Amino acid sequence: MAPIILASASPSRIALLTAAAVPFTSRPAPIDERMIEAPLVAAGAGADHIAADIAKAKALAVGHDAPDAIVIGADQTLELDGRLWAKPRDLAEARAQLTRLSGRTHVLHTAAAAARHGAITWRESAAARLTMRPLTAEAIEAHLARVGEAALTSVGAYQIEGPGIRLFDAIEGDYFAILGLPLLPLIRYLRAEGAID
Repeated sequence: MAPIILASASPSRIALLTAAAVPFTSRPAPIDERMIEAPLVAAGAGADHIAADIAKAKALAVGHDAPDAIVIGADQTLELDGRLWAKPRDLAEARAQLTRLSGRTHVLHTAAAAARHGAITWRESAAARLTMRPLTAEAIEAHLARVGEAALTSVGAYQIEGPGIRLFDAIEGDYFAILGLPLLPLIRYLRAEGAID
């Protein structure tokens, strides 16, 4: 069986593969996501296209040093009103993101790709619509007090697999993709490659 490498240090992606009993190692991709993103944004690429390109770049970058492995890259973008968002740099920016998301519906675009022998051998994309309940300033402060620095680890300053779920009124889309991996299509691919049973 080919070894499987996740080109990410994302706790949620690691948890998803671990819970699914997929044997893998984690090796974050040595790429600058903003450097890949900037020309795509300048060219008018959509948030889904940007997520897909970054996922491919991660898989290929880590796969360069492990050509026999199946390397999984993944990325996620948040889009609201046609604007692409990045992870908050500090709690003030997390507060501002939550304020702008309050009472609105945003879209998460999740993309994953697998590389082997220097080529992309699989890719998958998914989108989910998340509607945040109207939040008071007090509710935002309570959320940030509950999650602390974890608010800085994901775009939108929330994790729906934890206390962040309390911020939402409605979610439409694949739960696993919202957490960062289109897991069922990925498992089908890994099974077809003989990497898992």
